[in-house]
Amino acid sequence: MDNLGAIFLSELVGTALLVLLGTGVVANVALAKNKGFNGGFLMVNFGWGLAVFAGVIVAYNSGAHINPAVTLGLVASGATEFSLGVAVTVGSVLTYIAAQLLGAIIGAVFTWLAYKQHFDDEPDAGAKLAVFSTGPAIRSYGWNLVTEIIGTFVLVFVVIGFGRQDPGGGLAALGALPVALLVIGIGASLGGPTGYAINPARDLGPRIVHALLPIKGKGSSDWSYSWVPVVGPIIGGVLAGLLSVPLLPIVS
Repeated sequence: MDNLGAIFLSELVGTALLVLLGTGVVANVALAKNKGFNGGFLMVNFGWGLAVFAGVIVAYNSGAHINPAVTLGLVASGATEFSLGVAVTVGSVLTYIAAQLLGAIIGAVFTWLAYKQHFDDEPDAGAKLAVFSTGPAIRSYGWNLVTEIIGTFVLVFVVIGFGRQDPGGGLAALGALPVALLVIGIGASLGGPTGYAINPARDLGPRIVHALLPIKGKGSSDWSYSWVPVVGPIIGGVLAGLLSVPLLPIVS
């Protein structure tokens, strides 16, 4: 397998595991008759943090971007190589992002399989959608976008700061446990307004799955909001990459 193929497989598996465990904790909290029902937002924060931990561990070979915002942020920071000596090109960037999106779709499908009976018994269509994708507490597209930009900026800026010894290293350069704690912190501090997607693949892939799967009583996939958790994290990640150039030498 060539390096791009290894990158694709690594990112696909890592993102699939991330989304399986992340959407899984939401299902446990949100769907009726689960043992974790009504576990609260903090439980979701911890679940997503540990989902990132698992994703980073298994995708270490590719640098564990498992997030298009991280990939694009690294490009914006001036990185010339990703992991395995893969040059930063349009082709390698698209390989990362395609693997991440496909992995997110696969992970969401397995969450549905794991919780199939609970999806069938849950009467609230909104709770079913919440398992797959984020939604705002107060719908205001502009301010929701700002929240996603800020949250993703924090994620990517810190990742780049920790990974200066390996400029193309992604989340793996930060380390699995620190990045898990970072995601928990972002969720606890900035996750309330939008549910903190901070990852375009994490939101778009499962939303596609929600739209396509035969989920009993599922309702709308809320496509009118779907651009916010895609565009916001991309902007936040790219801004973090650009600003890392002048700002991080000050604190390094």
